[in-house]
Amino acid sequence: MFKSTDNYIASNELTLAVNAAIALEKPLLIKGEPGTGKTQLAEELARSLNCKLYQWHIKSTTKAQQGLYEYDAVSRLRDSQLGDARVHDISNYIVKGKLWQAFEEQQRPILLIDEIDKADIEFPNDLLQELDKMEFYVYETQQLIKAKQRPIIIITSNNEKELPDAFLRRCFFHYIKFPTKEEMAKIIDVHHPNVKQQLLQQALEVFFELRDLNGIKKKPSTSELIDWIKLLMSDDISQATLLDKQSDIIPLFGALLKNEQDVSLIEKLAFMSRRNR
Repeated sequence: MFKSTDNYIASNELTLAVNAAIALEKPLLIKGEPGTGKTQLAEELARSLNCKLYQWHIKSTTKAQQGLYEYDAVSRLRDSQLGDARVHDISNYIVKGKLWQAFEEQQRPILLIDEIDKADIEFPNDLLQELDKMEFYVYETQQLIKAKQRPIIIITSNNEKELPDAFLRRCFFHYIKFPTKEEMAKIIDVHHPNVKQQLLQQALEVFFELRDLNGIKKKPSTSELIDWIKLLMSDDISQATLLDKQSDIIPLFGALLKNEQDVSLIEKLAFMSRRNR
């Protein structure tokens, strides 16, 4: 039974989703803004259930086959040229992927397929049978690999592209809503328990005002707020600037804003505010 941990604040809806996916033995597909704790969920779930975590981080070039295994033909050719006896056993050149490694665990493991939407559109479809039947065939060695224990599968997506319907039907879905101000205060307390309440409240005010600002290209995320508060706590001048009600300057805003358009927008608004006084 999963619930919030000392390091991770999970909403009631997220807790229900995790436990429902485990009970149904379906992959849990988690969507949400970057920085909302999707990847960390798998890490904390593994820690709370005391089981092994296998992390498969997906890139644009990742193929589904890599999660199963890869045949290293280049190494085998090189060894044959050198007269290495290993070439007579093809299994020496089979590199196990994350799914295969998870399938071999005697105790139920957790498999994280992180940012699945980065891969091409066929990637999810290429894993349908393996995720359904919990088995796959190794043609080079004529082996059928079956999961000793069905892994708890967490799949994350930043919603960069739509996933196929056939894949979605096989998953239990949950969208992590962005935390409210009250929920965010609890999250900050986990990471920075010694933060002064006045500083925290003012930082949260500025943070949520930035997120609601018309024209902002990339809204600051939870992880960026955590970093920003860490910087503020270590810099007395920045704290004083933030707490100064007459100041239009956001100290250390490079921790929150990640592109020049947003920086330019904030500087322009600060300039206009000073002009209107």
